[in-house]
Amino acid sequence: MRNPLRILGVAALALGIAACTKLTVENYDQIKVGMRYDEVKRLLGEPTKCSDLMAVRSCTWGDETRHVQVNFIADQVVLFSSANLR
Repeated sequence: MRNPLRILGVAALALGIAACTKLTVENYDQIKVGMRYDEVKRLLGEPTKCSDLMAVRSCTWGDETRHVQVNFIADQVVLFSSANLR
């Protein structure tokens, strides 16, 4: 039989890790046009993916259902959006 305390501990750890995400409405609300890539990275953590097209760098934090997308030109935010943060 499995140890109920061990199962509870694993569940608590998983919940704690999920609660530590930087992908929050509060952090999204701090993003401003003109912010540098490094500032956004400090705020949201490492991006899930980035792509470069011409002079625009587009980075996404999160997944297809819940994410923040930020576009940078010359290392500065020019456009940003989010989906399902609330």
